[in-house]
Amino acid sequence: MIKQESLPPVTISTGDYDRLAFLASFGLTFQQDRPAAAMLANELLRATVVTPCAIPPFVATMNSRLEFRDDATWDVRCATLVYPEEEDGEADRVSVLSPEGAALIGLSEGQSITWRTPKGWRSLTLLRVLHQPHGRFVEPWRELS
Repeated sequence: MIKQESLPPVTISTGDYDRLAFLASFGLTFQQDRPAAAMLANELLRATVVTPCAIPPFVATMNSRLEFRDDATWDVRCATLVYPEEEDGEADRVSVLSPEGAALIGLSEGQSITWRTPKGWRSLTLLRVLHQPHGRFVEPWRELS
């Protein structure tokens, strides 16, 4: 469960949204990690969905390389946000179908999110998007050149 008063806005691309919605529903039905699937589903419900070229470079998307902080321990980690089948057990990858991955998807740099776990509250802050594979962000008042 995520604290309602601490929910930052999230932005997700149309392509990511479709695949993530499938993963969340599949996870709720068949997977063992149902809390993470439920968390992802809740994030998708409140997300602003935009075209890939409208995603700003400072938003966490699938396959983004991210630097984030655990706000309880102040540990900073760099990892790539991946689909579950791409997670290989290495510390530099975090599955979107994990609590950390579901928390990070769609966040902007500087945003924090807090949620309850069986062991208490957790909070992450997205410090930087080091690499984002989506198309070039175009401000609404400018045309592509």
